[in-house]
Amino acid sequence: MAEMPAAASQSTKRPAATPPPKLPRRSFRSFFWGSLIGALILVGLYTMFMLWWSYSEGERAGVLQKFSKRGWICKTYEGELAQYIVGGVAPQIWSFSVRDPAVAEQLHKAVGQQVRIHYQEHRGLPTTCFGETDYFADRLEIINAPEPVRPSSGLSVEPAAASAPAATASPAAPPPTLP
Repeated sequence: MAEMPAAASQSTKRPAATPPPKLPRRSFRSFFWGSLIGALILVGLYTMFMLWWSYSEGERAGVLQKFSKRGWICKTYEGELAQYIVGGVAPQIWSFSVRDPAVAEQLHKAVGQQVRIHYQEHRGLPTTCFGETDYFADRLEIINAPEPVRPSSGLSVEPAAASAPAATASPAAPPPTLP
């Protein structure tokens, strides 16, 4: 092969291309913190949406069998309602959670009584800090409330003995006379 003259090889060279402008380089630390904050914001928005939107709502009735405040880190109010279908058959136990302290106080007082509980179901909550179940009670009605005790008038009446005969004579009548 024939060599090209040096002048010809220089004329075919292209001018040097200008390098692309340098973009500011993000460090790994800023990428990590930005991703973490973004993930926390998304989880927070998801949780708020799940608490706002209820999957279902309704009422259940039965005997309030158990109600307590429990949890290792997040203390939540949890209860159990025994739903009796037919006498002699084991009841169906329904577990629920309560977020409102006023409703929790009413439920503490109603343990052992027949109640009707209105609830909302919130599926897909990311943590048990809101409640251990998907069912959240928001109000209740006591069905068979015990009769209120009426105060007595202060007079005590002792029952008569069953074996003693009742007196028939009136104390105001004069005693009978014999002829």
